[in-house]
Amino acid sequence: MQPLIVVAAVVRDGDRVLACRRAPGKDAAGRWEFPGGKVESGESPEAALAREIAEELGVRIHVGALLDRTVTARAGGRAIDLACFDCRLDGDAPVASTDHDELRWMPIERLGELDWAEADLAAVAVLTREVT
Repeated sequence: MQPLIVVAAVVRDGDRVLACRRAPGKDAAGRWEFPGGKVESGESPEAALAREIAEELGVRIHVGALLDRTVTARAGGRAIDLACFDCRLDGDAPVASTDHDELRWMPIERLGELDWAEADLAAVAVLTREVT
């Protein structure tokens, strides 16, 4: 079975990044992730990411360079091929999400304090290496 192709935005504000906690009733509820979603057929990863962020957070972003890409196996399910991109907001910061019950701007050096979804752990490691 082919992995599920997913993209995520590492939205930066200075030395902080936006972390989002999965809402109750969602897969990985209560765990933290970088916002994003599935790439649809015929869509580029960058276009999918801009669309997903607009849908979930109601904001626009500039999608920058690929930060990390990792395939994570899921027990009893389809693997996730997650590409995380460095992003910047184009306008106001998000205040709510359709998929998350909390949004938090976290200093990069404190990302390890959160309980991250497994697929996002590699990107968290890349970010924390930047500041050490």
